[in-house]
Amino acid sequence: MKIYMSGKLVEEADAKVSVFDHGLLYGDGVFEGIRAYHGKVFLLEEHVERLYESAKAIALDIPMTREEMCAAVVETCRANGIVDGYIRLVITRGTGTLGLNPYLCKVPEIIIIADGIQLYPKELYEEGLKVVTVGTMRNNPESINPRIKSLNYLNNVMAKIEAINAGVMECIMLNNQGQVAEASGDNIFILKKGVLKTPPVWCGALDGITRRAVMRIATDAGIPVVEEVLQRYDLFTAEEMFLTGTAAEVIAVTDVDRRVIGDGTPGALTRDLQERFREYVKENGTPIQAS
Repeated sequence: MKIYMSGKLVEEADAKVSVFDHGLLYGDGVFEGIRAYHGKVFLLEEHVERLYESAKAIALDIPMTREEMCAAVVETCRANGIVDGYIRLVITRGTGTLGLNPYLCKVPEIIIIADGIQLYPKELYEEGLKVVTVGTMRNNPESINPRIKSLNYLNNVMAKIEAINAGVMECIMLNNQGQVAEASGDNIFILKKGVLKTPPVWCGALDGITRRAVMRIATDAGIPVVEEVLQRYDLFTAEEMFLTGTAAEVIAVTDVDRRVIGDGTPGALTRDLQERFREYVKENGTPIQAS
């Protein structure tokens, strides 16, 4: 496998960072997870735009233009023969000292990995997920804003630990007001009386690229979509519920804290949006191979 490391492609065994890199020492950096479908990088420009916004929010200057970053992603996919796969784009603060001062890190490290991924077993897309609400609260936006896709994912990791300990693969995270924020790695949608609802990002949700795509797809299909503050009650009484994410795509939730959602199987709208999403990814992407 070829890994992109700050300007060049290297073999996986040679893809190394310093033990003094602030991404390793402090989670000081940002990242994106991106999918490739049918020989195209899905919504690459949107992902790169969010990457640069995350970097700006933490005062990290990326030493490449957005166009150069897009080209580097495509180059890495091409070098690894990616047709359908997953891209992890990482920007660390770079090598510094054992102190916190980020301004002592002179050159950010840019890493691009293009490989495969499977988040959930195939049967769960047919049966739906069971999830639980966890005690780990979503980060307060005035502490570490969840809209920043930072390398510090300990908040999400702690929530995932609770989910696994409860015997499920995903969970619901609440903010410090008890409002629904997101799952440990995915955005949340519910259907209630014909309206598709998702928590606003200020409640503690990442502004997900797949979330945005599903909102566009639903709107184009004539389905009303709103951002609305949700409580657990709204999840318990939803007619349908599903999660969205780069790795997860669109996957139904059929049980929340032992409350059955709908009839306990993925709902008709969820299945419809899954199919529409699969068609959408075929048409929206940056070609990997030069035309």
